[in-house]
Amino acid sequence: MRTSNGVTLDFVDSKDVRTQHYAFLVDDAEFDAGFAKVKALGIPYYARPDKSGPGEINRLWGGRGVYFEDPNGHLLELITKPYGDLASCADQVGR
Repeated sequence: MRTSNGVTLDFVDSKDVRTQHYAFLVDDAEFDAGFAKVKALGIPYYARPDKSGPGEINRLWGGRGVYFEDPNGHLLELITKPYGDLASCADQVGR
């Protein structure tokens, strides 16, 4: 599958696939649309990858981010700003 920015996602047809983390850097409109779908489907979402901050998003590095699982248990992440220096947002990470 090819995304709007030219990235391709390849799918594996195997019974030996381990859960993974997939992060998608999106613009604000794409975040709003994707997050709206997550909420409309009643998918639990979290502010942090350890599933803390249930029902919240994060605002790291001046953007927005959210984590949720797909039906196979893969952790998906939508972010609007690239990762930065963790020390700059230490009060928001690891809560």
